[in-house]
Amino acid sequence: VVAAWASLPFPALRGCSLPDTLCAYPTAVPWKLLSPCREQKVSCCFAQSVVLRGICKERKQPASPLHACESMEQTLQRYLHTLFPGAVSTAHVLEQPCHTLPPYPQFFSPLLTRQGFLLDKPPRYSTAAVDSIPVLAALQSSPVLHTLLYGLYKDLQKVNTRRWASFFSAGVEQDAFQEALEELRTLSQCYETGLEADESEDEADSD
Repeated sequence: VVAAWASLPFPALRGCSLPDTLCAYPTAVPWKLLSPCREQKVSCCFAQSVVLRGICKERKQPASPLHACESMEQTLQRYLHTLFPGAVSTAHVLEQPCHTLPPYPQFFSPLLTRQGFLLDKPPRYSTAAVDSIPVLAALQSSPVLHTLLYGLYKDLQKVNTRRWASFFSAGVEQDAFQEALEELRTLSQCYETGLEADESEDEADSD
C-alpha cells in the first residue's frame, strides 16, 4: 500500500539548479500529500519512488553536498536519503516537462513563467498562458497509511450488513466479510511505527 504525493508545479525558481531548489527545503519535502491521510509531524517512510520531470542540469560550482553530485538522479537521491534516512528510495529525473497546452486548465499563479518556473516578483504585465511545468510525483509507503487503513476499518465496522441483503446475495458471506475486516486491521498495524500516538484507536478499543 502506498500514498501519493505531488508537487504541481515543482517550486523551482527560474534559472536555479535542482540543488539550489532542494537546498531551500532542508527539513520538509516540497510536495503535498494527495491520498486521504492525515499528514504527521514525524517525517519518515519505509520505501518510496520519486520521479521529477522538467528540470535541466546546470553546471555550477559546488556549494553543498547536493551541488557536488554528478547527476540530477544522484542529487535527488541524496536529498531523499537526508530527509528519510534508512528508507529504500528510488529517484528518476526526466528533462521532458509536463505540457499544459489546451484543453489543460490554466489555474496557475501569475508568478509562473511560460515554462512553469517561479518568478522572483510578480510581472509588470500579464503573461501568456503556461505551456509546461516541472512536476514531482512520489509514491510512498509510510506511517500515514496506518491512519488511512485503520480509519477505513472503523468505518466498515459500523456498517449494518443486515441491510445489505443484495450485497451478500452476490456471493459474499458474512464470515468472509468479517475476516476481511480483521485482515484490514492487521494490515493497518503493519504501518504503525510507535512514534505517533494514535489516541483515536486506543479510545475505540477501550469502548
